Amino acid sequence: MQSLGWTLQEWQDAYSAGQQPEQLLGELLRAQSLDDVAWISLIEPVTLAAECARLQARLAEAGSLAALPLYGVPFAVKDNIDVAGLPTTAACPAFRYLPEQDAGVVARLRAAGAVVLGKSNLDQFATGLVGTRSPYGAVPNSVNADYVCGGSSAGSASLVARGLVPFALGTDTAGSGRVPAGFNNLVGWKPTRGAISCRGVVPACKSLDCVSLFTLTVADAEQLALIAYGEDASDPFSRASQGAVVPRRGSIPTLGVPRQLAWFGDEAQRLGFEAACATLAAQGVQLVEVDYQPFAELAHLLYEGPWLAERRVALAEFLAGHRDEMDPVVAGIIAQADGLRATEAFAAEYRRQALKARIQQQLGQLDALLLPTAPRLPTLAQVRADPVVVNSQLGHYCNWVNLADCCALSLPAGFRPDGLPLGVTLVAPAWQEWALARLAKPLAAGLNLPLGATGRPAPSAPSGTVLAPDHQVLAVVGAHLSGQPLNHQLTDLGGYLLETSRSAPHYRLFALADGRRPALVAGRTPGAAIELELWALPKAAWADLLARVPSPLGLGSVQLADGRRVAGFICEPLALEGARDITAHGSWRAYLAAQAQPARQPGRVAC
Repeated sequence: MQSLGWTLQEWQDAYSAGQQPEQLLGELLRAQSLDDVAWISLIEPVTLAAECARLQARLAEAGSLAALPLYGVPFAVKDNIDVAGLPTTAACPAFRYLPEQDAGVVARLRAAGAVVLGKSNLDQFATGLVGTRSPYGAVPNSVNADYVCGGSSAGSASLVARGLVPFALGTDTAGSGRVPAGFNNLVGWKPTRGAISCRGVVPACKSLDCVSLFTLTVADAEQLALIAYGEDASDPFSRASQGAVVPRRGSIPTLGVPRQLAWFGDEAQRLGFEAACATLAAQGVQLVEVDYQPFAELAHLLYEGPWLAERRVALAEFLAGHRDEMDPVVAGIIAQADGLRATEAFAAEYRRQALKARIQQQLGQLDALLLPTAPRLPTLAQVRADPVVVNSQLGHYCNWVNLADCCALSLPAGFRPDGLPLGVTLVAPAWQEWALARLAKPLAAGLNLPLGATGRPAPSAPSGTVLAPDHQVLAVVGAHLSGQPLNHQLTDLGGYLLETSRSAPHYRLFALADGRRPALVAGRTPGAAIELELWALPKAAWADLLARVPSPLGLGSVQLADGRRVAGFICEPLALEGARDITAHGSWRAYLAAQAQPARQPGRVAC
């Protein structure tokens, strides 16, 4: 298949070059089989034909591919997430039903042009981190079939790692979207709780459940998250996204690493993580030790505390008549909730809040926490021999994240001495996932790993920086530029650089009388295109920024060379009295550099 292992950009490039969805997707679907244990169901060819016709009509109406950013891009959906017309089983045939509507997140992705290829295998009712607790079969690791794929989103991870789809949806309550990513050389994006709608998702623990994304690159995960995120009034746990103010804590990233690391006998995992840390340190990342005890204690609460009752509540009606038709390990885990009391739930919640406060305090001193995605990578045989204990060990670095209201990003970090993938996870407080992505991109570029299990090299072109939700663009031309004296005002407020650009060619640049600040002025002829920087700033921080900007500067609208209009600094006309026109220099930096040149002495000739 020509599309094997394509990234989102490659799919978009193919359609821009004139290829058609019916051709590419038809070839892809014909190559799939339900004999592949990663799939539970596939769409029918007639369904695909109808979907391609619908896409063509939408493209004709929209007028350009840019209006449908996922036009004709195939994806897989974990089979505890509804897709209209395909059965939802949650890997339990007796639970099977046929939904009439797409889940909220599926609807958003399809509205952007993406095409569901089928439903993927999972640990039954999303209860497990191994990918083996399914009557449809145990999903093997994509690199070495003797090892587990990881779960519960095993099928989704396997399909992306092998390049059969460029992305897939999973769910992540306790690590189900991170562990399979770490085991298969993938990116696993675990959003802030409530950022992606869980309407139409079979619940595990409703108060903790997240829809997660599996991709081959960080850039793909970012693009998908921008589409998938959105408040949903039909989901009581949905939350409006917030532009988190994430100040830069230094010129180099500071990552916390647990002082107490557990490996449960997996020496290769330890060596792999130590090698990854050494690589990061060589790239200039500062690694500092943190006390992992509160994180580990919170992780134990998830399966040793009353949150098991949430799984019991979600399946109460089904359990009443079908318990014998469930995976016995899954049924046994959920049955533990039967003896829980309300007093235990309140005690555990009080403890959670105390631990969360300690965790947030520690995270507040870091750019992110750096963890092994999992402490070990077991074989299928090891899981069969001890299914409960091995599974619980895999959650050591994952189970606490949703309980602490954090976001996380699992990343490929190289390969262990035995050739198996090594995943690491970056964790930060809620709504900081785009900050994690900005940290992850240079780390990923430095490692230069192949894509999943495809053997294909990572894209050579550097990935751009995206505008995170609830952020707004600010154009700066002077003292707020990178490296200039007032740039800290932007970084202190959580701002980050998007790109270097130029204004439209009808601006002039002046150095104000104080000599420390420039003024960008529109409408003066002849004008020029002035170099500037575009920064992303959380909307919640704009009032604070305005309070820091002294007269005669203020905020207005600036037109860019490509026609866009963005917010930018403007100047009161009276301030131009005594100002020096420096337009000919083309930028504030060029002007400063010219000022720093020593004056040429009369009568001297340069040789």
